[in-house]
Amino acid sequence: MNRRRRLLATGLAVSLAVAGCQDKNTIAPSASSAAPPKAGYSKVLVIAEENHGYDQVIGSPDAPYLNELARTYGMAGHFDAGYPAQCPSLAAYILMTSGSTAGICDDRAPKAHPLPGDNLFHQVAASGREWRDYAESAPGPCALDNGADGRYLVRHVPATYYLDDRSECTRWSVPMGDPQAGALHDDIRAGRLPSFAFVSPDACHDMHGADLCPSDRVGKGDRWLGQWLPSILAGPDYRAGRLIVVVTWDEGTSADNHIPTLVISPTTNNVVAADAFTHCSTLRTTEEVLGLPLLGCARQAPSMVAAFHL
Repeated sequence: MNRRRRLLATGLAVSLAVAGCQDKNTIAPSASSAAPPKAGYSKVLVIAEENHGYDQVIGSPDAPYLNELARTYGMAGHFDAGYPAQCPSLAAYILMTSGSTAGICDDRAPKAHPLPGDNLFHQVAASGREWRDYAESAPGPCALDNGADGRYLVRHVPATYYLDDRSECTRWSVPMGDPQAGALHDDIRAGRLPSFAFVSPDACHDMHGADLCPSDRVGKGDRWLGQWLPSILAGPDYRAGRLIVVVTWDEGTSADNHIPTLVISPTTNNVVAADAFTHCSTLRTTEEVLGLPLLGCARQAPSMVAAFHL
């Protein structure tokens, strides 16, 4: 077993101090100009955690696994959610999948915000490829309301808001399952992850938790990621060099949207990017990797392709 797999398997504790992140030998080159991705990458998987600022995760003893990933692969040192800090979660999910917040600054369900415009899910389907929104604790496919037990939160499942994608949503926004069985487990193991995958943790694993799972929020999310990511990185899609994984947060705090964002790929090694990225950059990078037209704010956002050696 090589060094990287040992690190991923054990989840060794690392405190990644901010001072260490600024070492001149680890700063990636500027990505202000988009660069075409390297041949081979054809799939992107985004995992969105919740409501924690950069300093609450990076260097935190409660997140040893995430900090080891950040050291081993790539981390954005200056990533801002890219929308007003006083707006709650939903705006972030719409921004990172459509290039606009659509003027949303609340967390209401899809029936309050039926969105007719173009979006990443529609782009992927229109190109003849498939997407998935793997939603943990979802009561069924494309569930448009919160779960009865409070663990499934529809505002964290962006595919449910887009009207043009209702038919695909009923097939492709699916209950996630767990690390032993279910949709995501099966697709990882079979090497059939879709071209674009969005992973929505439930309220006990998204690091927010609110009143449902209020204690050890960062630790719960870190351990949950430590259950899922080793299998993703050991799966056929990643090992074949097809898959890029992005772990990000929807927003930071009510005062500051500086959030951690990790980029994991076979060609990303020990990178701390100094560029100022946003959720628009994640959208742009995904569209570049998949060869799709740039939507909304992605047209002006800096790409992450060069910075993370994709």
